[in-house]
Amino acid sequence: MTTFVDRVELFVAAGNGGHGCASVHREKFKPLGGPDGGNGGRGGDVVLVVDPDVTTLLDYHHSPHRKATNGKPGEGGNRSGADGKDLVLPVPDGTVVLDKKGEVLADMVGKGTVFVAGQGGRGGLGNAALASPRRKAPGFALLGEPGEARDIVLELKTVADVALVGYPSAGKSSLISVLSAAKPKIADYPFTTLVPNLGVVTAGSSVFTIADVPGLIPGASEGKGLGLDFLRHVERCEVLVHVLDCATLESDRDPASDLDVIEAELAQYGGLEGRPRVVVLNKVDIPDGQDLADIIRPDLQARGYQVFEVSAVSRQGLKELSFALAKVVDEARAARPKTETTRVVIRPKAVDDAGFTVTKEADGLFRVRGEKPERWVHQTDFNNDEAVGYLADRLNRLGVEDELVKAGAREGDGVAIGGEDDAVVFDWEPTMMAGAEMLGRRGEDHRMEGPRPAAQRRRDREAERDEALGEYEDFDPFED
Repeated sequence: MTTFVDRVELFVAAGNGGHGCASVHREKFKPLGGPDGGNGGRGGDVVLVVDPDVTTLLDYHHSPHRKATNGKPGEGGNRSGADGKDLVLPVPDGTVVLDKKGEVLADMVGKGTVFVAGQGGRGGLGNAALASPRRKAPGFALLGEPGEARDIVLELKTVADVALVGYPSAGKSSLISVLSAAKPKIADYPFTTLVPNLGVVTAGSSVFTIADVPGLIPGASEGKGLGLDFLRHVERCEVLVHVLDCATLESDRDPASDLDVIEAELAQYGGLEGRPRVVVLNKVDIPDGQDLADIIRPDLQARGYQVFEVSAVSRQGLKELSFALAKVVDEARAARPKTETTRVVIRPKAVDDAGFTVTKEADGLFRVRGEKPERWVHQTDFNNDEAVGYLADRLNRLGVEDELVKAGAREGDGVAIGGEDDAVVFDWEPTMMAGAEMLGRRGEDHRMEGPRPAAQRRRDREAERDEALGEYEDFDPFED
């Protein structure tokens, strides 16, 4: 049964925003008291948070679909809908978030690090919020915006100070079990270690973490064996310790050639060239192992390596090794650049950025892309003529109609707003009124205008009389 997972594909969906409410306040002797529809609530976000108590991505392996709650719709009486609850997903320290194309979205290192994987949709405005001096009685409300939904990939890269690297059965698991309190699986066959094991080592006043990762074979950088699984967990380690088997039973292997193979794979993988190296000659409690260590040690020292002879069984050389590793780790930590205070970077929009683009596609369709036009389309109730007219007004004020004219669009041409998957397609009608000519100005209701001043009433009566007289003067009783 799988108990450790370090890579999963996860589908996250943020909550949808609640719809706004179109309502009119009514009470005795005041049937039209004005719009009082509330706004919809915001949809919940999907948030990833580093939790030190979580060490594996196993939960997401079994449940790869996660969704936050939706916002509640608004109600009459200016009552706004409740916001959706955020969905918080704990992940291990060292988790890398990627999109489906493999681009890194976030590198989550450190307790409490937060990344919003899915942004909740905005709630739609109710007709009370849409009212204005020119639009006193909107008969529509905006719909809630859909929440962000996408596929992401979570990869765990072990966070440790020291990584033990070497061939399968080189004794890495035995070594970490005696250096720390870790209890990895130990057996006399290759690839006993299938998952990284972490241990904490105390040497004097220094405390550091050590990782035992899956064994390496030739071709690991190309994915052979547990190759990429091994190398991914080495990336974050400050110090690499080559554990070389001095008692191998394979006639074609020796510690020097094992070291060359491992270094070649590390170089092929890339990014590990500057890490400090330490060489450990393991299993020197065996007579042949001690003899081989005595032979190979001068050659390794000539290459510039610190070499230690140890035995996990007799615990020979472990104290010297732990203090030497503590010194190297302290030096690596001191050389590490200090983390600067987080700065907020403000990138103002360019002066000539209209916020949208209009392109003509091969089939003659004009496509409009932009955050505002696409959001407005999602918030429009196309069953309401007044809402459609309001959308047309917004697009016209933004300059979409002018850009369509510049792009060569003519009346009746197809126009799509949005991407290929969720676009709204319609036949373009310049200066489209969308049925609002029957309503006067959109959202205007003369019943809510209130009493007119005497001078205004007099001017209106004179205008009506002049209009009637004009019609009478043009009347010809003898005309057929």
